[in-house]
This record gives sequence, C-alpha cells and structure tokens, in this order.
Amino acid sequence: MSDPLSQVFAALADPTRRDLVARLTDGDAAVGQLAAPYRVSVQAISKHLKVLEQAGLVSRCAEGHRSPVHLEAEVFDLMTKWIERYRQRAEARYRRLDAVLAEMDDDEEAGHRPTREETA
Repeated sequence: MSDPLSQVFAALADPTRRDLVARLTDGDAAVGQLAAPYRVSVQAISKHLKVLEQAGLVSRCAEGHRSPVHLEAEVFDLMTKWIERYRQRAEARYRRLDAVLAEMDDDEEAGHRPTREETA
C-alpha cells in the first residue's frame, strides 16, 4: 500500500493503535510506558508502533524501547482534508434535498399535487 492516506487509515483501523495515538496526544512516551496498560508484550506494542511509524503517524529518535515515541500530528492534516472534502459534498447534497423538499411543501400548500412523472 503506497498511498499515504490508505496507510494512515489502515494503521488506525486497529483499536490498540488508535488508543496508542490517543495516548500520545498527551505527550511523547517510551515504548515501555505505552505498553504498560495492555496485557500484551512490549514486543507486540513495538509491532503496533512500527505500523504507525510506517504510516507516518509516529516517529522515534532511535531504535529501542527507551527512545521516546512522538506523535506526528501533521499527518492528521492529510486525513482532515480528505474527510472535509467529502463532508462538504454531503452537506451540499443535503442542502439540495432540503430545497427540493421545501419546494414540494410549497407546491402542496398551493394545492398543486405532483404527478407521477414529476415525482419519478
């Protein structure tokens, strides 16, 4: 998967990785600190962090469990822009639907009943 946005969404598809990202919003943390609340090994958390790192969501200064893991917040801009584009499109569709429904209400109040062809 070479598309950066796909990598980010795939990395965040896992609830443990989403939780790690959420915890990193409070600040950098060592792998051992991040692993503490989970009933899995530090190695398992390291694998999750590697997926997040490959997606560009986190970075580490050096290899190893003592190096702090840093959240790369800029990657969220990529997701936000993508989501915002589709949110705007959805809102535009709803506005058009609202206008059609309002027009139908106005027609009914004026005594005009739409024919079958008009409603199709």
